[in-house]
Amino acid sequence: MSTSEGSSVGLRWGLLGAARIARALIPAIRAAGGEVVALGVRDAASERARAFSDEWGVPLVGGYQDVLDAELDAVYNPLPNDLHRPWSLAALRAGKHVLTEKPLVLNAAEARELADVAQATGRVLLEAFAYRFHPHIARLRELVQAGELGELRAVRAAFGFTLDNPDDFRWEADKGGGALFDVGTYPVNLIRLLLGEPTAAVARARWTPGGVDLGLSGVLEYPAALASVDCAFDWGDQPSQRLTLLGTRGTLDMNGVYNSNTQSPVSFTVTTAAGVREEEFPPFNAYAAMVDHFQRAALGEEAALYPPEDSVRHARVLDALFAAALTGERVEV
Repeated sequence: MSTSEGSSVGLRWGLLGAARIARALIPAIRAAGGEVVALGVRDAASERARAFSDEWGVPLVGGYQDVLDAELDAVYNPLPNDLHRPWSLAALRAGKHVLTEKPLVLNAAEARELADVAQATGRVLLEAFAYRFHPHIARLRELVQAGELGELRAVRAAFGFTLDNPDDFRWEADKGGGALFDVGTYPVNLIRLLLGEPTAAVARARWTPGGVDLGLSGVLEYPAALASVDCAFDWGDQPSQRLTLLGTRGTLDMNGVYNSNTQSPVSFTVTTAAGVREEEFPPFNAYAAMVDHFQRAALGEEAALYPPEDSVRHARVLDALFAAALTGERVEV
């Protein structure tokens, strides 16, 4: 997989909003040979919008629709979760390729709608799980598929941190807030990469008075394994991105598994009958690798690794976990 260093591939990009995550994507787009030619925000007259435009050297063209009307090839949508569907749909219908932050949308029915529109318009639609493009993820999948750990019997995946901004949209249920959609979606995605699609889910959650899942723990059922998901917004001073694989012939442990732009080496530990070893991976910018792949797919140079159908399947699992947490029942996927 290309790391996009020195890539000659490039598209003209527009940004919807001045989200914090855009500070990672603008350099990634440029590293992958792309050009960011338009920024649209909710309030184009705001000082924050002008400061962002000046800081990053991206022309402020007006609102979101002004970006879609501009001469460009692709749109990056990092808006609050409830705005992913309408603006990604509008971008696809405007003939743009679309990179949308996770979660792609708020449920599987919306994911199905976006996938159908992407197919009808012939545009690339990708859910921005950049971590998937880090070399350690490819190596994890290789180890599992090669059977070095034997048959997996249990997977434990967790992602949590402390969200201490009371005004953050992630505290608002009607904006698609909650721990599952924000951080829990990563463990679910990784479990699916390693084990495929589960058959059912059970879950419990801690709810805020406004109906947002402050913390959620669930189990995804597989024919020969159980996979646990833990996520939360109140894990104190020690944010966690942990993965443990328990197989019939060995185990694997890793922290920092969902990091997308590693500034220092990351590693995991494998324990088998042959002993204990550590595998280390050098610093890597998976955001740039993701953008590079997206652009090549848009130009027809590569097949999409994660087409919209993958996001539909992913949304079905999130739906099942959320429904299980709400009802206390086992929910089939």
